[in-house]
Amino acid sequence: MLYSCHNKVYNPNLNLTLDKYTDMTVCAYKINSHRIKEQMNVLIKEDKDTLMADYRTRSYYLRKGAFLWIDRLGIDDRADTLLAYINQVDKLGFSKSKFKVQQIQEDLLRVRTLNFDTAYNNINRVMARLEYNLTKAYLRYVTGQRFGYINPKYIFNKLDVNDSDSVRVSYRCLFDIPMQQVGPSFYKEALRKISNDSVGEFLKDVQPKSPMYKELFALLNNIQTKSSEKPKIMVNMERCRWRLRNFPQQHKKYILVNIPSFKLIAVDGDEVLKMRIGCGTFETKTPLLTSLIARMDINPQWIIPRSIIRKSIVRHLGDSGYFAHNHYFVRERRSGKSVDISRVTFSMLDSPDYLVIQEGGEGNSLGRIIFRFDNAFSIYLHDTSSKDVFARDDRGVSHGCIRVEKPFDLAVFLLKDKTNDLIHKISYSMNADVSELKRNHNKKDEERPDTLNRGLIIGSVPVDPQVPIFITYFTIYPDEKGKLQDFDDVYGYDKVIYKYFANYK
Repeated sequence: MLYSCHNKVYNPNLNLTLDKYTDMTVCAYKINSHRIKEQMNVLIKEDKDTLMADYRTRSYYLRKGAFLWIDRLGIDDRADTLLAYINQVDKLGFSKSKFKVQQIQEDLLRVRTLNFDTAYNNINRVMARLEYNLTKAYLRYVTGQRFGYINPKYIFNKLDVNDSDSVRVSYRCLFDIPMQQVGPSFYKEALRKISNDSVGEFLKDVQPKSPMYKELFALLNNIQTKSSEKPKIMVNMERCRWRLRNFPQQHKKYILVNIPSFKLIAVDGDEVLKMRIGCGTFETKTPLLTSLIARMDINPQWIIPRSIIRKSIVRHLGDSGYFAHNHYFVRERRSGKSVDISRVTFSMLDSPDYLVIQEGGEGNSLGRIIFRFDNAFSIYLHDTSSKDVFARDDRGVSHGCIRVEKPFDLAVFLLKDKTNDLIHKISYSMNADVSELKRNHNKKDEERPDTLNRGLIIGSVPVDPQVPIFITYFTIYPDEKGKLQDFDDVYGYDKVIYKYFANYK
């Protein structure tokens, strides 16, 4: 029917209000923010997971944090972006169930197909599950990929008991590598990325950048890789996730000690020096650390640790022959004066006021040269009088220090100016008879015979500039040609890390 513009037509939609649509309301599709929060409180109360990301998720919503993923229009493609990443966690060796992948997929489908009911899958309960599970899976994933899924400082520094009584337990520090760690600012940033619609960019940014990580990832997902080999690959991937503040690839010249390989690699551009090492036993593990080699002491005296005095020396008290044979003497710490061995008592050996020292030179446990660097453990690289250790496969032999197979070559490597004169003096000093110096251990430095003119170096040779040293632990690591090599888990650290992966498997 046609009407002209002069015909007046009554418009039934004038003064239309929402009340007119009441009869069209479908209860199953009605979103109520208060009901959603009630359901989320139930989820929080039932959640017993103990990872830091889990605590942060609960804390955010308990502090009345705003919804991050859902609104009155439903849920957008930010959830799909996250789902695309967590749907691949099985390729990291983890279980999708630990990231609620299936539940998230099912709930997203329900929202988009309006497949709700009035019971377990009512719309407010589904929206609550999506909001909570997405945030929890997101924080678990981004913190794990950005910083690692475990904290090595926590697990390794509560591994070996140092001392204990009925009141407290102290542990040996085994991990002292400076590294970036997750903190409140990271969680705030991560949650802000959701609100700012930057989820995809952030998920890409947190991925490990190490080429070795990518190579291990490919190896883990190679169809030819046996299931029995995968745990070892996974824990070495985890080591690649730890964001160290200092690492070898930042330097042209450095020294790397990888404990499981029992080898030291010294790199200066294209120059590579390799040698075998001996390190701490399983009971006296060499700590993992980074530092700078500052000096080389030639024919050093060895101040024997109190633990070794109690274990190996005290029982020889009164046996002057034992002390003479091992070139040990006792010195008063404050005055610096030596004590006649016949006057040494048990209380002296057990007291920090007295030192037991092994004279420098041939037969000294530190060998003819020691390479010193700052650390909290009094461990160093050094020569050894027991050269046969390098012929062994298992070279876990020390109380923590690292014995090097080629000490003279390492000394030359560390020099900036490799003058023939200095190299000759180092070589001569490492092979000379210093028995004259042994007989003068009670004299002050200025009173000892002047032997410098004979080419003998007394004391230290500075390393300038100082050279970075990295003492690390990888059971899979590339050789100088980039080919991945397998090593035994000599300290059992792989098993410790894999145990903590139970939170994700």
